[in-house]
Amino acid sequence: MKYIVDDAAGSGSTAQATAAETAAGQGYQVQRNGTVALPMLGRVSVGGLTREEAAAKIETLYRKSIIKDPIIEVKLINLKVTVFGEVRSPGNYQLVNDRTSLVEILGQAGGLTDKANEQQIKIVRGSNTGPQTYVINLREVSSLTNPVTVLQNHDIIYVGQNKRAIRNDKLQNITTLMQPALLLMNTALIIYTLSNK
Repeated sequence: MKYIVDDAAGSGSTAQATAAETAAGQGYQVQRNGTVALPMLGRVSVGGLTREEAAAKIETLYRKSIIKDPIIEVKLINLKVTVFGEVRSPGNYQLVNDRTSLVEILGQAGGLTDKANEQQIKIVRGSNTGPQTYVINLREVSSLTNPVTVLQNHDIIYVGQNKRAIRNDKLQNITTLMQPALLLMNTALIIYTLSNK
């Protein structure tokens, strides 16, 4: 769900100023159908609009009927993405700009770790029933202009390990599994050697 914060401030009659003060700093939820209920205007359709377009539309509507010179600022306050895998600070990150890119969010997450595979960054997008997965290769400059890298609400970004890190992890797992067996064999060999003396 999206919320709009309407920081309205107006000049004009006392009634107009009171209406603006009432709306100042309040959050208004954008419904699934793309409309938002605003004081004295009723339902206004803002679905598919950028923040600037929504602010201009709301300003125009207030100017026509209620406030002489409205100043409307629209903020999106609860859009987020989830980043996990080989980043320094995995977690949820707010989308505060209209067009927040994958690179910006990875920067907010502290960047990639040494184990990260920058050629296989996955963006999972869509509903739980039919998500789409996009694979981004950050080594290709063209990926920076790919429209898919402009993040959307509830995107999941997964940064996997590179082949070297996977190989090292497998080798470490094998070594960890073999250590007790080698220790047991070494102990048996020492006992056998001592018993034959």
